[in-house]
Amino acid sequence: MAVWTRADKNGLLELLLPDRWIRVLAELTRETLTLTADGEPGLGGAMEYNISHLPGAWNGVTNGTEPGTAAGNSNRTYNQHSNHSALRRTGSPGSGGTNRGQTDTSSGVNSPGSGRVPHDNGAVSDFGSPGSSYGSPGSSFSSAGQVRSGETNISLESGGSEMVRKVRVLKQESGGLGISIKGGQENRMPILISKIFPGLAADHSRALRVGDAILSVNGNDLREATHDQAVQALKKAGKEVTLEVKYIKEVSPLFKKPSLVADLPWDGVRPQSPSLSGSEDSGSPKHTGTKDKKVISLKMCYISRNLTIPDLESRLIELHSPDGRNTVVLRCKDSFAAHSWFTAIHTNIAALLPHVLAELNSMLGSSNTSSNREVRHVGWLAEQIKLDGGRHQYKPVVMALTEKDILLYDSMPWTREAWASPNLSHPLLATRLVHSGSARSSPALSSELAFATRTGTRQGIEGHLFRAETHWDLSSWTRMMVQGCHSAAELIKEVSMACTLNEQDVRLTVHYENGFTISKEGAGPGSRSTILYRYPFEKLKMSGDDGIRSLYLDFGGPEGELALDLHSGPKPVVFVVHSFLSAKVTRMGLLA
Repeated sequence: MAVWTRADKNGLLELLLPDRWIRVLAELTRETLTLTADGEPGLGGAMEYNISHLPGAWNGVTNGTEPGTAAGNSNRTYNQHSNHSALRRTGSPGSGGTNRGQTDTSSGVNSPGSGRVPHDNGAVSDFGSPGSSYGSPGSSFSSAGQVRSGETNISLESGGSEMVRKVRVLKQESGGLGISIKGGQENRMPILISKIFPGLAADHSRALRVGDAILSVNGNDLREATHDQAVQALKKAGKEVTLEVKYIKEVSPLFKKPSLVADLPWDGVRPQSPSLSGSEDSGSPKHTGTKDKKVISLKMCYISRNLTIPDLESRLIELHSPDGRNTVVLRCKDSFAAHSWFTAIHTNIAALLPHVLAELNSMLGSSNTSSNREVRHVGWLAEQIKLDGGRHQYKPVVMALTEKDILLYDSMPWTREAWASPNLSHPLLATRLVHSGSARSSPALSSELAFATRTGTRQGIEGHLFRAETHWDLSSWTRMMVQGCHSAAELIKEVSMACTLNEQDVRLTVHYENGFTISKEGAGPGSRSTILYRYPFEKLKMSGDDGIRSLYLDFGGPEGELALDLHSGPKPVVFVVHSFLSAKVTRMGLLA
């Protein structure tokens, strides 16, 4: 049994998103690769207030019961989340600029008797929409009124032809307005509704939308209001609130705080963002504090290079999901780093193969059917396919070798149903390895490592070319292919088929130990067959076929060449004979 040396590794890489690269911290362990967004994803967002009367809850923490909280604060109406980075960023890309541990003095501090709610100084709001200047590298924010290069000034005119609406909201006994707001003059934005909590007053009105700019509250004009002024106006509005609003559709897609890494699709499932979610029963927002990260299980992942996208600088690594649906592309600082990361990840994936084989054989063995043979080897390869126009490209496939067969799948077959439905199945006994090594001689393959197989079928010879990622992969597959063919010969022992010889119906039997037998069936039921010819393998002088239905065998006997009509393509028999001979020669030690 092989002893695997596994790699642990960590460092900064770049992750490819649909529209750009972002920097991530990669941590490799024995079974997982964890990608964590480098830095806070909420840089550059505006301040956000949650205007809701939520008894006993503040951002997921109980109000009025925590040490140091003033008595009577359990029924505070307003929760505040300040993103100080929106006010104090220096404007240098990647600097972050967040000032943690500070509180907004305009709202007071959480001291006894202050009647204030503590601030969440984390960056909980984010405009990180692709293409937007908010939350993207190179954007710059300050409290100054002047708009600088790289910034976007969202104004009320952004609403275009949208009409100004008046909405009357009646606050409930508990729950308040049930909205979150962002923006303010200091952020060069109108006061915007960023969230409407289900089941609360604003939601019941059925007249407010995320992306509505609040122009006034009970006649109090907020068009030029700062964020604090808008908060105070909403606080003092009373039970019945009349809002004058205008929808600005350009900003509504930016309110969702993106989890760029955590939301990466993998295994066909797109997970929910852990960053900011609302409670279904109360509408209270909860900041989980979870970092924007993705933990990828390495079991049966496919790591490759220069497969789906060009890699002219040799800096890219592709990691494909076991279901074959998703791919993560990572970029390293140089080719040496890429090689180091690729080798480490590949080593850990390979070390998990014994566990995968044990899991597969346990699953298949429990069915106790003759069709479920022991799985000897399984893994990802890239098969060359021909496109229209004569061009070629590689397609990832899962290959499995059992005691008797070669099976190909588009994805890892974890269930019995999936295992029973391969895209392609060939008997090992009728398959021959015809090439192994560098494919440099083919202009289409450059200097990639590859092996080729040919299988005898009733329709003729079927060839396949597979690309391996490393020399270890190549040697493992070719060795398992040859050994599997020889093992299948010893296991199956014999093949037999009906055919015609000199216009007589006969049966050709090829036996691994006894060689060739041509016999004629008896005249009646239970009667014994008559042996016409029997020769061991060493007597075979020549064999051939016409590729259509005839097989020619010459054993040097007085009958001369035997022309057998097999009634179908002769190639399976030809390849079986070759496999028997190869296995016998290897067993005799004539081949190293």
